[in-house]
Amino acid sequence: MVGSGKIKHGIFSHLKQDIPSSIVVLFVALPLCLGIALASGAPLFSGLIAGIIGGIVVGAISDSAHGVSGPAAGLAVVVFEALQSMSFEIFLLAVVIGGVLQIILGLARAGIIGYFFPSAAIKGMLSGIGIIIILKQIPHAFGYDKEWMGNDAFIQLGGENTFTLIGKVLLGHITPGAVLIAAISIAILLLWELYLTKKYHNLFKLIQGPIVVVAAAICCQFITKSYFPQYTVDPEHLVSVPIAGSISLFFDLFTFPDFSQLGNKAVYILGVTIAIVASLETLLCVEATDKLDPHKRVTSTNRELFAQGTGNILSGMIGGLPITQVIVRSSANMQAGSRSKLSTILHGIFLLICVAFLPSVLNLIPLSALACILIMVGYKLSKPSLFMQTYRLGWDQFLPFIVTILGIVFVDLLVGLGLGCSVGAVVVLIRNYKNSHFLHMETGSSGKQLRMTLAEEVNFLNKGAIIKELAKVPKGTLLTIDLSKCYSIDYDVREVIEDFIKAAGDRDIKVNLKKALIETNGKEDIYSEKLDKWVLTLPVKNTVQPV
Repeated sequence: MVGSGKIKHGIFSHLKQDIPSSIVVLFVALPLCLGIALASGAPLFSGLIAGIIGGIVVGAISDSAHGVSGPAAGLAVVVFEALQSMSFEIFLLAVVIGGVLQIILGLARAGIIGYFFPSAAIKGMLSGIGIIIILKQIPHAFGYDKEWMGNDAFIQLGGENTFTLIGKVLLGHITPGAVLIAAISIAILLLWELYLTKKYHNLFKLIQGPIVVVAAAICCQFITKSYFPQYTVDPEHLVSVPIAGSISLFFDLFTFPDFSQLGNKAVYILGVTIAIVASLETLLCVEATDKLDPHKRVTSTNRELFAQGTGNILSGMIGGLPITQVIVRSSANMQAGSRSKLSTILHGIFLLICVAFLPSVLNLIPLSALACILIMVGYKLSKPSLFMQTYRLGWDQFLPFIVTILGIVFVDLLVGLGLGCSVGAVVVLIRNYKNSHFLHMETGSSGKQLRMTLAEEVNFLNKGAIIKELAKVPKGTLLTIDLSKCYSIDYDVREVIEDFIKAAGDRDIKVNLKKALIETNGKEDIYSEKLDKWVLTLPVKNTVQPV
């Protein structure tokens, strides 16, 4: 197994494993930083800044052994929509605010919040984001690199929608050179994903598909320029990272937040959105990464939120995109054999070197190649097998999942996530209403005896089901209400039982009460004691027969 063997203490104890794995992560992160910036409608340089800070700063503060942070696909939709209504400088202020909120969450030990969202809704959120990324990158793959959707809302101005606008782009704005590079890029990615990494795992886990796509696209540019000029991609369809002629000019490339907008309500709304989405995506990634770790190390989620918040503050202060921990880079880091977080930190340092000294090489990359890399990322987030897997789990999982996706694709991210969580909550209410673990009806041998067994905790959500079942008890029945397993019963349910006992004599129904146990594992149980006292206060008309 990759990464097996004894783990030594100390950040420099595994240089032989961490240096090669950091190079692999660099090759994965570099095109993704550019691609996600492209998908976000932000300056490409901002994606590189986020990748550098995510590697060096977040990697240094976090205690995750394999987690790699940077600009994430999950926030691309949020960023894209925000930049339609505010300047980049104002947006950066929201990133800073989001980072501050994440630090507060970390200090408040709120790292557990990710577990309070339905997993089906979170899966739906990531799948919906994947679908939107695919839809947004289709025009770039065909060589249309201008603004083409207006915003992420499904319904656009003039009665258009996402799909009709894509159709117009494909019918009237196709660049042959971009299409050629896109076809080659998709072929390489599919070859890597479906064949090479499975048959020659040890070799192709080091040589990642995205970096091969970038290299092939650059080579294709040189070949077409020399032999097939009609297929050469024009500069407007290439990556455009600023090139600084000196160190002082390099620092001039950074953008700073507009603090004059601190009174702008929209900035705080966006900051809260960034904090929530970034924290959820990070916590989900932490959970997945820890499960994949062969040494089963557990990352402190509170410290991770603090690290992510620090990274987002710094990223927003100098012109970077929001940062989260990213499963694509984290899993690549593990598969490459990393042993400690030094691999994450080194990948950030190497990324900084590329940005500072190799920007002219980056500017040779066609945008259509990056679009194909993002399309593959979107596909992995929303692949059909995930839909089938969730469907097999049952309607209570599939319904919140699919509602979240539809809400995100046809409205926006927050509406979709809110709808999914709401549906998940309704599913819980329905299951609590009719959950058989709270109510068991058994017919005795004489046919005139029934038993109602209440579970350990009975609350108001079970009130309706209990009323319904008690109403079905026929006349002349001996009903045993078994409270022996109960530790807690809400007042609402107690009232229902009291009212039933009061009226039982009129229906010729006798009630036995099997009281709750007072002793649990040799220690007095306060809830059971309260229930026992409650039983003694119930109305008695020769109807109640405590057992």
